[in-house]
Formats: sequence, structure tokens, C-alpha cells
Amino acid sequence: MEVASSNRRSKQVRAKKRIEQLKGFYIHLAVFVIVNIMVITGAVVGNMGNGESFVEAFFNFGTFSTFIFWGVGVFFHGAKVFSYNPFFSKAWEERQIQKYMEADKNEMKKYS
Repeated sequence: MEVASSNRRSKQVRAKKRIEQLKGFYIHLAVFVIVNIMVITGAVVGNMGNGESFVEAFFNFGTFSTFIFWGVGVFFHGAKVFSYNPFFSKAWEERQIQKYMEADKNEMKKYS
């Protein structure tokens, strides 16, 4: 009875942690969108006030620099939260485990 209760409690803790991670990511994403809309609008209006046309003001690296660099951070935050890792996938982990187990087995055969 206690094992089932402990297992259930453990699942609740993991689920709560996962929900907190998702919530943190969605808040980060919402702040990213809102702040960047304000920054881009301010940059375009400011550049137009300095005599640039809308196209010149809009397609300026300075207008999108915050969006680009912060966007990289949001991407990696999302990759972490949604467990996206193209380099070290579960299949890669399994292959490495098998490789080391096989090497260990071969090492043990030397001494038997």
C-alpha cells in the first residue's frame, strides 16, 4: 500500500515539475513576443523620425537584433522543455550503452 502511495506521489511531483517547466516556457515566449513588438515598433518609429523611409527603417539590422538574439535563447529554452536534442537522442544513448557494455564484456573475457 505504501509503495503505491509513494509511486503516486512521485508521479505527482514529476507532473508538477513538468507543468512548471511548460508554464515557464510559455511565459518566456509571451514576454518575448510582447517586448519584441514594442522594440521593433519603437525602432521603426524612431528611425522614421530620423528621416528614413518605412522600408529603410523596417529592414535595418538594429530593428531585429533583439528579436534574433533573444529568439535563439527562446529556441534553446523550448528545446530543453520539450526534450528536443538532435545530437544526443535516446537512440544515441542506447548505442553508447551497448558499446560500453560490449567493451566491458570483452575486457572480462580476457581474464577468464
